[in-house]
Amino acid sequence: MSVGEIKEAVGKLTPAELAEVSAFIAHKEAKDWDAKIDADFAPGGRLASVLEEVKADYKAGRTRDLP
Repeated sequence: MSVGEIKEAVGKLTPAELAEVSAFIAHKEAKDWDAKIDADFAPGGRLASVLEEVKADYKAGRTRDLP
């Protein structure tokens, strides 16, 4: 199905159906974002070294509370 076909189908939805589809998309986007963040901070991930640095700073007492 093409994006154009999806847009056309969305235009034919009732308000309740549109709300259901919108909630589905929002939930999917949130799950995808969470998975990306988890992968970035996992061992070998893009931000794993940053997380290890932060943990080391915290353990060494080189952090402070936010105001």
